[in-house]
Amino acid sequence: MSAPTSVNIPTSFGTVPLTVDQRGSGRPVVVLHGGAGPTSVTGFADLLADATGTRVITPTHPGFGGTPRTETLTTIGGLAEVYAGLLDALQLTNATVIGNSIGGWIASELALRHPPRLGRIALVDAVGIEVAGHPVAGAVPPSKLAEYSWYDPSKAPSLDPATLPPGVLDILAGNRAALALYGGPMSDAGLLARLNAVDVPTLVLWGEADRIVDADYGRAFAAAIPGARFELLARTGHVPQMETPQLLVEALRAFVAG
Repeated sequence: MSAPTSVNIPTSFGTVPLTVDQRGSGRPVVVLHGGAGPTSVTGFADLLADATGTRVITPTHPGFGGTPRTETLTTIGGLAEVYAGLLDALQLTNATVIGNSIGGWIASELALRHPPRLGRIALVDAVGIEVAGHPVAGAVPPSKLAEYSWYDPSKAPSLDPATLPPGVLDILAGNRAALALYGGPMSDAGLLARLNAVDVPTLVLWGEADRIVDADYGRAFAAAIPGARFELLARTGHVPQMETPQLLVEALRAFVAG
């Protein structure tokens, strides 16, 4: 993995500095993290690059991981504009964008902007839509997060404040604040109806044990996107890239190859 770099992205609301990590070479793949922050995709990104021979790019949403946030950047739509600009800034061609949780919401909004450098999207336990009878569990306390997010909560990283150094606690608090700012209730009432305008190949992957957004929520996400394919991942929850990374890579391998 190369050293993190800062890329300045011009947007309609000003220039946004974006922290970006890259590893590997070949077909470009952009991985968008969820509310767990950039460290939740680091190991998976290394594995994906090695297993598929791709150039994997992992940006950090501004405000996460201790990074600064431009005051005018406050919405998921704004983040989608930033990532459309990142595809241009890096001169990517036929890029695959993979998003987990809120990252999947961003990927959906990115596809709705029809950037010419975007080739396909993969949504991994994404949030963002409203599905009757299947609410997003968006207000789970940290003490219950592993129970809601993991098939086997005993394998989840500890979030016990008593065991974490102050610097890490500050970053986690910043992550939660950024997530609340961008995502609000973790859904957009109008998104489900707009998804029929997505015109790139879409793969929707879902952990069978996800209690943040259940499997029927994922099926509704896939059903709303023309031609999207839905696949359930066994023995995993909301963060497959952390709990079952090899399973997730195998589910993505052919899709990433295009």
